Amino acid sequence: MKIVDVETYPVGAGWKNWLFVRVLTDDGWHGIGEATLNGFTRACEAAVHELEHLVLGSDPRQVRAIAAALYERVSNEGGHVHRAAIAGIEEACWDILGKSLGVSVHQLLGGRVRETVDCYANGWYRTERTPDSFAAAASAAMGQGFRALKFDPLGTAHGFLAPGELAASRAIIAAVREATGPGVRLMIDLHARLAPAEAVALIEACSDLDVFWWEEPATRQREEPTSAVAARTKGRIATGENCHSVGQFLTLAKSGGVSIYQPEPMSLGGILPTAAVAQIAAADGAWIAPHQSGGPVATVVCLQLASFVENFLIQEYFDPFNEPWTASLVTWTPVLDQRTGQLSLPDGPGLGVDLDLDVALAHPYDPHASLDVTAPGWERRLGHQARATPTAGDGR
Repeated sequence: MKIVDVETYPVGAGWKNWLFVRVLTDDGWHGIGEATLNGFTRACEAAVHELEHLVLGSDPRQVRAIAAALYERVSNEGGHVHRAAIAGIEEACWDILGKSLGVSVHQLLGGRVRETVDCYANGWYRTERTPDSFAAAASAAMGQGFRALKFDPLGTAHGFLAPGELAASRAIIAAVREATGPGVRLMIDLHARLAPAEAVALIEACSDLDVFWWEEPATRQREEPTSAVAARTKGRIATGENCHSVGQFLTLAKSGGVSIYQPEPMSLGGILPTAAVAQIAAADGAWIAPHQSGGPVATVVCLQLASFVENFLIQEYFDPFNEPWTASLVTWTPVLDQRTGQLSLPDGPGLGVDLDLDVALAHPYDPHASLDVTAPGWERRLGHQARATPTAGDGR
């Protein structure tokens, strides 16, 4: 079995673009993966095709050798774009290997350790940045069966909160807590925008609101400031989505204080490096909660990890809050248990999902679709709908 082609399918999904990768073999097998990176869709697509010569003619079932070639043979560290391109191809090769053997990917990696997994909703607060609006959206998400919710209450804050903004952010969190009651986990995403001292001030000001974790409280430039925040507060700290190497998680472990690692499989290069992060976390007494704000193939990749990784805490789940048509992009989606708030896990051959090419091609890349948390009203995730309508005399 040899790889004969690598195809890419960029999809405009409203507020964000997704990039899917399809690897084809000479005997009719194909596998899919995802290489989404917000703001870099075309760059990732180009990277996939610049790297494909390294795998053409290779046996896709030799996943480790292919992943190593994609990383080592360019003799340079290409950061997130490089790792995303590797992830798309690596995941597709796992898919082919599983399909060719008639087993799910998690079976190839040791078998299932759980039947379902906890999840939390994200993207549910596509609304105005007010306590009442967030509370209403939280109630609606709970009505869908979610028992954990993540959100960012900061608006466009950066560095230090403007006068009155700490109180405004706390009011939003308090309103959501009142709407959900004590039986729902709340996670607060700070999107790496606050100075460490300001993050500590906000966390301490909300100490009575039972926040389960505070995500990315400090800069993404280095890992140590996040550990410093963890050392200065009693709040649980989660981080890792912006790491593009396994070694960065080793730095987190050495710095201490962070017990929830959030590896993003697409940013790390796929399933193998994410599993390696889980091992580092386990050695540090920590758990993983993979980041996932991409498309439905990336969701399934995370659920494959949830199937076999013992120290897997909870999975981020955006899919129900994306555009309705996106559910038809793939042949399998998880079921959310209305009683427990848990997701079902894939059990079909390979990744357990396939891509509907007609749907993908019907929703092409949108140059206006990306998340920008510096833009007022970003919480609504309007994407292409946020384009300004040209008016006479505006020079456009």
